[in-house]
Amino acid sequence: MDLGLKGKVAVVTGAGNGMGLAITKAFLSEGTKVAAGDIQTDGLKELGESGSIFPVRADLSTKEGADTLIEEAVRHFGKIDILVNNVGIANYKSSFLDLTDEDWDKTLKTNLYSMIRVSRAAIPYLRKQEHSAIISTASESGHVPDEFAIDYSVSKAGIINLTTALSNEFAGDGVRVNCVSPGPTRTHMWDRPGGMVDMLAEKFNMEKEEAVQHFARNIRKIPRGSIGKPEEIAAVVLFLASEKASYVTGAEYAVNGGSVKYH
Repeated sequence: MDLGLKGKVAVVTGAGNGMGLAITKAFLSEGTKVAAGDIQTDGLKELGESGSIFPVRADLSTKEGADTLIEEAVRHFGKIDILVNNVGIANYKSSFLDLTDEDWDKTLKTNLYSMIRVSRAAIPYLRKQEHSAIISTASESGHVPDEFAIDYSVSKAGIINLTTALSNEFAGDGVRVNCVSPGPTRTHMWDRPGGMVDMLAEKFNMEKEEAVQHFARNIRKIPRGSIGKPEEIAAVVLFLASEKASYVTGAEYAVNGGSVKYH
């Protein structure tokens, strides 16, 4: 399917790895130009050098980083058609009582405040286009909190709420605002040392891959029987970015293998 994204300009946050890298690759495959923002851009080197990819190193947990990303994107490409708010971190703790103010501050600034700040900086440029879109990465945890990542869950609930608020205000300006809510997805946050895979292996006293499978089938009871891949999230993001989704705004797309049903 031709999504009509050739020649469009997308800004992707958290583009250096995981879902962000998969989303960036998917846009490039459609002929979209991408301003790829991340605090660490080394992961983008695998994409090579071309006029279609513009890495921007920025700390998106800060206002300065958010403003820099949008300013650099517009300076380089001349416009913005699409914004993907994807940057995020997860801070695994065994209890709410273990979370410090510093933990909350870091998670909310990175996951939620980045959406607030980057969207605020981008919307004046998005409004100039006849058709534009904002897609943000939320999570099923925004509905069903994970007891081992409560601050993460709260930040994702905020993203879902803000998606509705922005869609209500800016739909009349031609800016569609939607979000995707992935279920468990095998990203770098899972596989890094001390990440979700290590935590599950320790929790269930199993080998790593056996623990992941047990989590998917018996704990989360995902009907598909396995966790997601970043490319599966990216495919839905690209649909929402395209004019194929021209009548979709204020929506939350569950991309979770059926693990959580929304009513």
